[in-house]
Amino acid sequence: MPSDDSDILFPFAPDSDDAQFAGEDDGELKPLLGDDYYMRAALRCAQQAADAGEVPVGAVAVKDGLIIARSWNQVELLKDATAHAELMLIASLPQVIGDWRLDGIDIYVTKEPCAMCAGAMVNSRIRRVVFGMRDPRCGAAGTALNVTGFPGMLHNVEVTAGLMEEECKEMFQAFFRTVRANARKKKS
Repeated sequence: MPSDDSDILFPFAPDSDDAQFAGEDDGELKPLLGDDYYMRAALRCAQQAADAGEVPVGAVAVKDGLIIARSWNQVELLKDATAHAELMLIASLPQVIGDWRLDGIDIYVTKEPCAMCAGAMVNSRIRRVVFGMRDPRCGAAGTALNVTGFPGMLHNVEVTAGLMEEECKEMFQAFFRTVRANARKKKS
């Protein structure tokens, strides 16, 4: 877990530079924090993955303005091809909310979900996925495939694509530059 848990303890603190006012007071409770705030939390999770030698994908789940769970890729650690950040997150949520139906939950993830993760989001009824880096080869939230919005599904997941894409892409590219440099060192 990231050491900075202030976003869990004080989810509506207006000290963040991405806090936003909802406008006129119409009597409806509106969160003060924008999507950037939650994506920054996902980026911190991605850094946890990178620090552990995992592909740097991080994800957080948000319900009613609160981060209720976090995860990052753990494929190498668990020796499990399904241990993607999104699946680890989705698997943890029933213990948090008491139901497998994840209605009203948004997932923020640093890279566009693959078909497996997008399918899990559809089946668990995630309300919305917000992702950073698009994946033109394998992205299944609208880029290469559209599993999240396939017309025949019983549920469609709302998608917000490309949030903080450059920051997410930069972390990904830095990770793979290091992996390639280490592989060259091993060869020589």
